[in-house]
Amino acid sequence: MTKLSININKIALLRNSRGRNYPDVHAFAARCLALGAHGITLHPRPDQRHARYSDISMLDGLCKSQGRELNVEGFPSPQFLDAVIRARPAQCTLVPDDPAQITSDHGWDLRNHQTSLRETISALKAANIRVSLFADFDNPDIPLAHELGADRVELYTGPYAHAHDTPLAQDIFERFKHAARTAQDAGLGVNAGYDLNLRNLEDFLRIPSILEVSIGHAFVVECIEHGIEKVMRGYLSIANK
Repeated sequence: MTKLSININKIALLRNSRGRNYPDVHAFAARCLALGAHGITLHPRPDQRHARYSDISMLDGLCKSQGRELNVEGFPSPQFLDAVIRARPAQCTLVPDDPAQITSDHGWDLRNHQTSLRETISALKAANIRVSLFADFDNPDIPLAHELGADRVELYTGPYAHAHDTPLAQDIFERFKHAARTAQDAGLGVNAGYDLNLRNLEDFLRIPSILEVSIGHAFVVECIEHGIEKVMRGYLSIANK
């Protein structure tokens, strides 16, 4: 079974667009958990244009009360790390975002950032937080993540999603499968996320032992199109195989 973590950034974006608490991020996350999601993902960015640092502790309390996990993603700025360490969520996924980026689109250059990553990972693990590093499937240095102290890598699945249903699909899938096996052989757990959806997730999970997928943008769009109950059932039927 693969755990399904719902990224609720898009719900937070809608909330912020009107300057009041509607839609209610806490209520939406609670509904996702009630419908069977295994956890919640939140990715606050420096400008807090959607998720806010203040959302971290609120959602961590919700997840802990339900026996589920909160995964907080983001660039390890001092403000981000302070908020994460104070809340102590189950998992923190470090992402190499530039402050001006619209969305995450690449993994870490592990070799060139190893000193700062090692220090950050040590601080997070001292707070009993599991650490995952956002990684590209074609990065030859994936095993280095384990040496730096990370528990997992999250494979950036944009290239897989973009190649799905094209002549390149099988080749890209095999390369992701190799990347996952390389990580696992190095002692790392493997998560995955970015542009996964109801159409392409089942094929991706033919890769053995993917521990967790985080899905946000597609989940919200599909909920608008089909309704949250139907969409959640669809994802869980894939993830729970």
